[in-house]
Amino acid sequence: MCAARHVRAGNPFSCVSDVTRRRPPALDIMELTQQMKPAVPLLLLTLLTVAGQSRAQVGTSLLDLTNSIGSILPGLSRPANHSRIFYAVMFDAGSTGTRIHVYTFIQRDSEELPVLDNEMFHSIKPGLSAYADSPEMAGHTVRMLLKVAKRTVPRLEWKRTPVVLRATAGLRLLATQKARGILDQVQHVFDESPFLVPDNSVTIMNGTNEGILAWISVNFLTGYLNAQSKKTVGILDLGGGSTQITFLPKLRKTIESVPITDYFARFDFFNSTFELYTYSYLGNGLMAARLATLGALGAEGLEWRIFKSSCLPKKFRDEWSFGGITYHVSGDPEGYTGFKLCYQEVLKVVKGIIHQPYELEGSNVFYAFSYYFDRAVDAGLIDGVQGGMLQVRDFKMRAKEVCNKMTKYPPISPFLCMDMAYITCLLKDGFGFKESTVLQLTKKVNNVEASWALGAILDHFHNLRIH
Repeated sequence: MCAARHVRAGNPFSCVSDVTRRRPPALDIMELTQQMKPAVPLLLLTLLTVAGQSRAQVGTSLLDLTNSIGSILPGLSRPANHSRIFYAVMFDAGSTGTRIHVYTFIQRDSEELPVLDNEMFHSIKPGLSAYADSPEMAGHTVRMLLKVAKRTVPRLEWKRTPVVLRATAGLRLLATQKARGILDQVQHVFDESPFLVPDNSVTIMNGTNEGILAWISVNFLTGYLNAQSKKTVGILDLGGGSTQITFLPKLRKTIESVPITDYFARFDFFNSTFELYTYSYLGNGLMAARLATLGALGAEGLEWRIFKSSCLPKKFRDEWSFGGITYHVSGDPEGYTGFKLCYQEVLKVVKGIIHQPYELEGSNVFYAFSYYFDRAVDAGLIDGVQGGMLQVRDFKMRAKEVCNKMTKYPPISPFLCMDMAYITCLLKDGFGFKESTVLQLTKKVNNVEASWALGAILDHFHNLRIH
C-alpha cells in the first residue's frame, strides 16, 4: 500500500506564497523568555542497554570527545565505544517573534538517531517582518539572540557549531525585496559571528516543509521515528501567519482524494521513506485570520478606517498591530455580539479554503501547539505548564461562554472571543474534526519546545530529501 511507512517512489511539488507591505513598530527586546530544558534522552536508555554502561560511565566517556563535527553527523571511523557531543543553533523567525533554539546532542553510532540532551530556548518580540522598512533592526534582534548561543555552546565548539535561520509566514507575506533586505542583514550578522555558517544558512522556509519538520520534531521527541515503531502522531500547528496539518495516513484514499499534489510529500529518514498528508495555509494563522475577519487584509486608508467586528466587545476600541502595520479596531456599539454572529464572521475565513482530509478519525493522535495551546491556556481550558487533552467541543463550549458574556464579563483579551471562535471553526468546518475528537495540547514534548526547529536541524544534518 503506497501510504505505508516504507515507500520508494515520490512526486515533486511546489508552494506559492503571497506578499504584502509592512512597516515596523518599536522593538520590544525586553519581552524575553529563557528556559534551560534537559530533554528526556529518548534513545539513551537503548544505547545504555546495548553498551552495558551506567549513566556515570556515559558521563565519563563524554569527557573523551573528539573535536570534529563537520557538516554531517559523526564519521564512520569513530570507535564504537566512544560518544560525541555536538551542538546546533536554529533560529525560528516567525511572524510574531524570533526564537533561538540551542540544541545539545549526543551521537553514539552514526547509524542511529542522535540523543537530544539539552535545549536552550529564548525569544524576542516582534517578528523580523516588523522591520521591513528598517532591516538593520532585524539584524540587531538576531545579534542579541546570538549571545544566548555564546553562553550555551563552549567556546572551543563555536567554529564547529552550525547556525541556521529559517523564516516562516511573516517573511513569506512580505514583498520579495523587503524580505531580501531582512535576510541580507541576518546573513551579515551570521558571517560576523564565530559560529559555523553553512551554505543557505538564512532562507525563507516554504510552508510544506514547516509542517513536515514539525511532524519530524514531535515524532522524534515521542520516540516514534525509530525503525521498530509502527505508531506516529499527527501535528496541528497554528502560527500567526499560517497554519499546518501533517499526519501519516493509513488509507490510500486519503492521498488519492487530495485536490492537488501539494497536499502530499515524502522524505527519507534513516533508510525509511515516509509519505505524509501535509499542507500549510498561508493567511490562516491566528493573526492573519483576525485581519481577514475584520476585513482589514490588504485594505487601504488605514489612517482613518476603523475595522469593526461582532467578535469584539461593544465598547472596545484600540489600535492593534501585526506585521509592522497598525490597525484601528473596535466592537460594534450599535450592533449585537455573541457566538453565533462571531462564528459567521470567522466562517468566511475558513469555508472553501481549508481542505478536509478523507482520513482523520481513529487513525492518528494529534498534537496541537503554538496558538492552539496559548489560547486554550488563556481560556482556562488547560494548565499553562502541563498542557492537557481536550475535545474539539471544549473549544466550542468555551468560545460560546466567552462570546456570549463578554459585555458583562470582559475577557482577559478583547480578541479571545474571535480567536476561540476561529479555532473552533478551523478544527470543525475547516479540517473536519468531529466535536468528540481528542487533541493533545502541548507547548513542550519531553521538555523540548514543540515546533519545526528540531526537525529542521535534523534535516540539516541528515539531508532528508523532502519532495
